[in-house]
Amino acid sequence: MRSSKEVRKSFLEFFRSKDHVIVGSAPVIPEGDPTLLFTNAGMNQFKPIFLNIEKPRYKRVANSQKCIRVSGKHNDLEEVGKDTYHHTFFEMLGNWSFGDYYKKEAIEWAWKLVTEVWKLDKSRLWATVYEDDDEAARLWREVTDISPDRVLRFGEKDNFWEMGETGPCGPCSEIHYYIGEAPEKQDAKKINSGDPEYIEIWNLVFIQYNREADGTLIPLPQKHVDTGAGLERIVAILQGKKSNYDTDLFKPLIDAISEITGVSYSEETGMAHRVIADHIRMLSFSIADGGLPSNEGRGYVIRRILRRAARFGRMLDMHEPFIYKLVNVLADIMGDVYPEIVERKEHIERVIKYEEELFSDTLDRGLNLFSKIVKEVKSRGTNKISGEDVFKLYDTFGFPVDLTRLLAEEEGLTIDEDGFSRNLELQKQKSRAAKAFRVEEAHKKFEWEILTEGKDSEFIGYETMESEAVIRRYSTSDDRVYVVLNKTPFYAEAGGQIGDTGKIRGKSFEISVLDTKKFNNSIVHIGKLEKGSIDKEDCLVYATVDVEKRKATQRNHTATHLLHKALREVLGEHVHQAGSLVAPDRLRFDYTHYGKPKDEELEKVEDIVNRAILDNKAVNTYYRKYQEAKKEGVIALFGEKYGDIVRVVEIENFSKELCGGTHVRRTGDIGFFKIIAETSVAAGIRRIEAVTGLEAIKISRRYDKQLKKLEESLGVPRDNIVQRIEKLLEEIKKLKKGGMVSQNVSEIEFENKEQEKLGEINIIKKFVENGSEQVLMELSDKLRATRKKCIGIFGTIEDSKPRIVIAVTDDLIREYRIKAGDIAKLFGKAINGGGGGKSHMATAGGRDVNKLKEVIDNASGIISKYLDRGS
Repeated sequence: MRSSKEVRKSFLEFFRSKDHVIVGSAPVIPEGDPTLLFTNAGMNQFKPIFLNIEKPRYKRVANSQKCIRVSGKHNDLEEVGKDTYHHTFFEMLGNWSFGDYYKKEAIEWAWKLVTEVWKLDKSRLWATVYEDDDEAARLWREVTDISPDRVLRFGEKDNFWEMGETGPCGPCSEIHYYIGEAPEKQDAKKINSGDPEYIEIWNLVFIQYNREADGTLIPLPQKHVDTGAGLERIVAILQGKKSNYDTDLFKPLIDAISEITGVSYSEETGMAHRVIADHIRMLSFSIADGGLPSNEGRGYVIRRILRRAARFGRMLDMHEPFIYKLVNVLADIMGDVYPEIVERKEHIERVIKYEEELFSDTLDRGLNLFSKIVKEVKSRGTNKISGEDVFKLYDTFGFPVDLTRLLAEEEGLTIDEDGFSRNLELQKQKSRAAKAFRVEEAHKKFEWEILTEGKDSEFIGYETMESEAVIRRYSTSDDRVYVVLNKTPFYAEAGGQIGDTGKIRGKSFEISVLDTKKFNNSIVHIGKLEKGSIDKEDCLVYATVDVEKRKATQRNHTATHLLHKALREVLGEHVHQAGSLVAPDRLRFDYTHYGKPKDEELEKVEDIVNRAILDNKAVNTYYRKYQEAKKEGVIALFGEKYGDIVRVVEIENFSKELCGGTHVRRTGDIGFFKIIAETSVAAGIRRIEAVTGLEAIKISRRYDKQLKKLEESLGVPRDNIVQRIEKLLEEIKKLKKGGMVSQNVSEIEFENKEQEKLGEINIIKKFVENGSEQVLMELSDKLRATRKKCIGIFGTIEDSKPRIVIAVTDDLIREYRIKAGDIAKLFGKAINGGGGGKSHMATAGGRDVNKLKEVIDNASGIISKYLDRGS
């Protein structure tokens, strides 16, 4: 019996022998494609080639691509678990030809691999072609020994592939396999009929046309081959299994679920096992590639799949988090092929466990409400759950609509999906903060004026910051000019590092370069024409980077590498970069971590970075094959796709990362590193902002001036400032208690920085210095009298204890059933105490004074969690 690893390897080795270059899988979180939430086919990473935007690096390639299909046209979610072969996550084995071989080789090699290498029974194999594709039909008879009566013709629905309504397209030819028990009774009419005994295993797409907007098919100047074979289905056939879930790709997961839940698996009763085994694969790979659960876009899809798995866990009587425990099993199955699952295992487990905990209480309460809804529907003698009720489950308890649909089916009911959509649309219209999932356009269109011919955009900025160059082409738009040179010292924005600025000078013109970006593999200098004009007789220029800005940017970029390593050392190996900004005046570093780091942990991080700076370590760059670099322990970034050859930035005896950015020669060039802020960005993502070099010195001087002013105002040396302020605050409290100091609530304003929005709900959060609980309650009355759809969170320190008062306006209580008392419990817990009260106003207290300001600053996050869990 062939293992899944052997099947995958045999496919790649077969095409390697046919002069294909084996490329890595693209991340399942696609970059730069506005049409995709997830990578859903092997061809996604080659889309720019098919669209004639990029030239292929190789004429022939093959790979095994991680794919997710849970939304849009390619959506298998509803079938997962019900049958034995649909999945949300799967691997697609594929081979491609970009203007090289075509139908003959594609058909011949596919048949050879299937029948000679994998030795599938020819009497069970079928081939299909497009109804008008006489060439493919003829080739199946000429280059293979398939029986001619097993080559069938089908129409556009089954055998014509299109990227979209317009664009590259062409006929396709599929290979199907009969898995039934009666091969002598096979029936050609059952191919493409949905019969589970006839499985499509390989699709050969022949991209030969471009469809125009009017539907016309125009032959392409170059023809391409794009094939896709489902690994899971092929493994099941080769291992003699009727179900994909019985193969070595799923069986260890199924066994682990049985062991954890104490519920044994069988094909007849094991739908819950199958769903959970499938969903953990989708969740793990999407999170490993940088995805995170949220309430919009792909983040909502991830959350939706996780909650669906959690609900099936309830069917196995699991009321505690357990799905996260399966990540380790998955890492054992697939970690050698996709090492990101092993490298980010701890992070994946943390994210899934946190989401399971978040949804646990809500799920039980939502199921209780669902039971009541079912009872009401059946008592009325109808069989449809209203769109309003479906929306209530979605909005209040976080039930994805497909989960409610599934629950309804189990009760023999349907749901009013149109009614749900109307309610959802109404909410979106109300909420000015609602955002659709967007991705910036990846490829800007230019009307180019060609000045010279030849290769362009050779980057020489690692070695020099000025150079002679020749303009290849330029374009103008409004007051901007876009210039492409044959070679350039200007770094184009990438990897978080902003693009260089500087000057491009010709004999009769000068351009101030304001930014540098990469479009379609060309480095484009974006600037303003300061004088003169560009013409064909003046294409020789001198390009000069702003040296001071570049050096400052380099300091910050190398500092991010030091920071990344220090965070992993202090917080744990689960820390990975999740985004960055590297500018001349600051750096911003997003990283994976649940929970706010302690002050002493951040101090330790700062110390590690500054110690590395003082050690003046050498910073070296070199190139390696990607797999060799990975074996050496080089850190790669979340969701990044790398080529065969990668650039490594190594800081002597400290860290190694894959990076294409510019860096200092030695760490001592950074000078000084200072963290100025640490905040939460999203669930599981934290952000550090920091400065280096002269900017760090400027901030230190500013702090010093502030301390000097305090010394003068308080009349004490700086070492005694804290004690003096504490003493003054205590005196003020005593005066207030004696009635000698009072605060006029009418004079307290709600500043803009204290106001935020969660959808259509307004949040006002305010810390009142030297206040009292009475003052906070008066503020709450003021808010309720003057605001609409608003929640107020007011805090102060009274008698050395943290006090919080929560106010909720009546319209929120009516429309959303939001209760101040429930919110107060969460805030009380956050300051190591408790809380409670009525729907319109409640109080919270605790023991941890130091957490109070942080908790109030994070008020929106706590309220968001409350809204996610349901009120």
